[in-house]
Amino acid sequence: MTPLTSPSAPLSRALSSLRGLSVGDALGSQFFVPAHYPALQNGELPPGSWQWTDDTEMACSIVAVLAAHGRIDQDALALSFAEHHDFDRGYGPAVNRMLRLIRQEGADWRELAAGLFNGQGSWGNGAAMRVAPLGAWYAGDPVQATHQAEISAYTTHQHREAVAGAMAVAAAAALAADLAGPQDPAALLAAVVELVPRSAVQAGIRRAADMLDYADVATVAAVLGCGRRTSAHDTVPFALWSAARHLGDYRQAFWTTAKAGGDIDTTCSIVGGIVAARPGGEPPATWTARTEALPDWATVS
Repeated sequence: MTPLTSPSAPLSRALSSLRGLSVGDALGSQFFVPAHYPALQNGELPPGSWQWTDDTEMACSIVAVLAAHGRIDQDALALSFAEHHDFDRGYGPAVNRMLRLIRQEGADWRELAAGLFNGQGSWGNGAAMRVAPLGAWYAGDPVQATHQAEISAYTTHQHREAVAGAMAVAAAAALAADLAGPQDPAALLAAVVELVPRSAVQAGIRRAADMLDYADVATVAAVLGCGRRTSAHDTVPFALWSAARHLGDYRQAFWTTAKAGGDIDTTCSIVGGIVAARPGGEPPATWTARTEALPDWATVS
């Protein structure tokens, strides 16, 4: 069997991506602490150990459901989100309420997700921040990765832009995890554009491709956004720009992403998950050692 067809390969790839996501999340979240801001500007690591946020907790459910079902089962995923929901991990208020109602009152995730924001659904970046390990699971099959990402997004985020953002991240991770896939950053982003429906997210990724030769991250972030509005279309294009430029170099990918500011834990989760999906793209061992360990329920099938 080849690495892409071995039964254990999808889970192994997903866990590699999940670890990269968790390091990006946990380390990135440290720079919301004002005392650590000078370290960010100097490219220095903050002190102590690093705890991950809701980005990683929800990504753990993605991996656990894939390991149990071999695909995304929406009911199982919504239940896992609710059962493992830790209020102190930094969830947004709408998702906090939704998961509490599912867990405590047995509410239907379909009605809750569809009813958010006056029936428009959430267009936040939450569906995108957690989905890179799914793309790694489907390495070599980005079409299936985008399909499963769409299914996963709907459990909490039903706005077109949020769904497109999740599809884009999963496609990028599936392409990055496949060494036979696009090697050039421009080719990678072009392939993602073809897999994402027409949307502001897709338009943003087209702009990101046009800016691959820009070295000034502040300029790129000013044009593409870096999550300050916490919307998918204000987050995903920049994250894909950074990941595409630094495949194979987790350290550089992280610092480039983090120094843009904005929703740092989320952009670094996305970038970390995509870059770590690629063989050789894992985070530095010293960074992993300082990051909170992943829970057993996510890593043991």
